[in-house]
Amino acid sequence: MRLCRFQTDGKAQAGFYFDQHIVPMEAAAKAVQGKTDRKLALGECDDLLAYLPHGKQHADAKFVAVWLGKHPEFAQKLAVAKPVLRTPIPRPNKLFLLAGNYASHIEEGGGIAVARAKTFPYVFMKPASTALNHPGGEIAIPKVSPDHIDWECELAFVIGKTAKGVKEKDALKHVAGYTVVNDISDRKFKPNPERDERKKDGFFDWLHGKWHDGFCPAGPCVTSADDIPDPQKLELTLKVNGVLKQDANTALQIFPVAAVIEFISSYVTLEPGDIISTGTPAGVGDTKGTYLKAGDKLEAAIEGIGVLKNSMVLE
Repeated sequence: MRLCRFQTDGKAQAGFYFDQHIVPMEAAAKAVQGKTDRKLALGECDDLLAYLPHGKQHADAKFVAVWLGKHPEFAQKLAVAKPVLRTPIPRPNKLFLLAGNYASHIEEGGGIAVARAKTFPYVFMKPASTALNHPGGEIAIPKVSPDHIDWECELAFVIGKTAKGVKEKDALKHVAGYTVVNDISDRKFKPNPERDERKKDGFFDWLHGKWHDGFCPAGPCVTSADDIPDPQKLELTLKVNGVLKQDANTALQIFPVAAVIEFISSYVTLEPGDIISTGTPAGVGDTKGTYLKAGDKLEAAIEGIGVLKNSMVLE
């Protein structure tokens, strides 16, 4: 089951996501109820957590999704015309991302990958209220630093059940679903280029380059966790203007999803709706001196979820 948020006439709604169309959840529930003997009341809110695992209406949403899957012609008749996709989880309490979680990405940048047992996940945050961007949304190239903007296709997951001190073997039980994130990065942002260098300036330059407005598009949907029992078997690609730049598999992560949950929850309480993005593989533009410019079209795709499309514009 793939769920999305979309707008028509300025109203945000929940919907069932198919590659070629979107079926409004409320309309689908009413229609399926008329075809079956099951009482359904879905779609009254656009909070996808209610319909994903751990949500009170997950079983009913799953029932409708399965029915629609068995009756594709009926689903197409319910599809909404010209929907505008919105960020699946619009205001998560926390938006975590990982750096250096694929050996190939570390090595392409000139680093040396360290075995999992000898290190720990590098976790940073983006400001959710301003960094999150919509599927199909425009990503503004910032005036303050326009020349080194890069892409990073990543598997992200949404927490569905509060997690604190969770062990790796139990960690996936706390996941509501999976989505695609493009961790847009300003590789060489240097606030105040005339400054006197300090010991930590390089570290903060790197973080500052992650925080620009709109630099975290997510979507196009969330795939229910019970439809992805193993998140470490997913193909991942990214294209720029139709040209393949990244091509990998989540099996190559140094720290798998479950290990990331164990690590973060050991010192931070993870709450329903929190988003955690798991890092990017090799193929970023920086290693080849290739950066994004206005007009570029991005397609970040992950097997079992969908294709997150965005375009670059000048701020």
